Amino acid sequence: MIDVACALEYLHHGCVVLVIHCDLKPSNVLMDEDMVAHLRDFGISKLLVEDESTLYTKTLATMGYIAPEYGQEGLVSIKSDVYSYGIILQETFTRRKPSEFEGDLSLKQWVSFSLPNAVIDIADANLISAMDNDIKKKLDCVESIMKVALDCCVESPTRRKNIKDVVGIQ
Repeated sequence: MIDVACALEYLHHGCVVLVIHCDLKPSNVLMDEDMVAHLRDFGISKLLVEDESTLYTKTLATMGYIAPEYGQEGLVSIKSDVYSYGIILQETFTRRKPSEFEGDLSLKQWVSFSLPNAVIDIADANLISAMDNDIKKKLDCVESIMKVALDCCVESPTRRKNIKDVVGIQ
């Protein structure tokens, strides 16, 4: 998943014109033969020029991965992609899709409610087994990743983690 963060960091900070993917979801992340992740499907992506930080769009991305300000107001920014990245991180390590939750409970809330005491209940069973010798280390690692994921999908875009900070965590 760090490859996805690095790709976003390049799109958001390494290009002359900033690129907002706008539809970041697991099916738009491909793995090559070396297991390096690559982003695909830039069909609804947006370009930001120097003096812009947000854009208005009527094009909607995939529900469950879309940032609140994007879904409710049509406002996209680099922080919209960061939100989607946080949801993808949660899905990857819990093996639960955002669409599996109904009513007031969301993937993000489920993860948040489970930290720090119930990490084993949310972590993908394929990652952690009760028979593992180093289960404590694995649980600590998953907890750290989930905290980063939650920081990426804070409701307010101004309070969301910067993708540069996510890349720097590795």
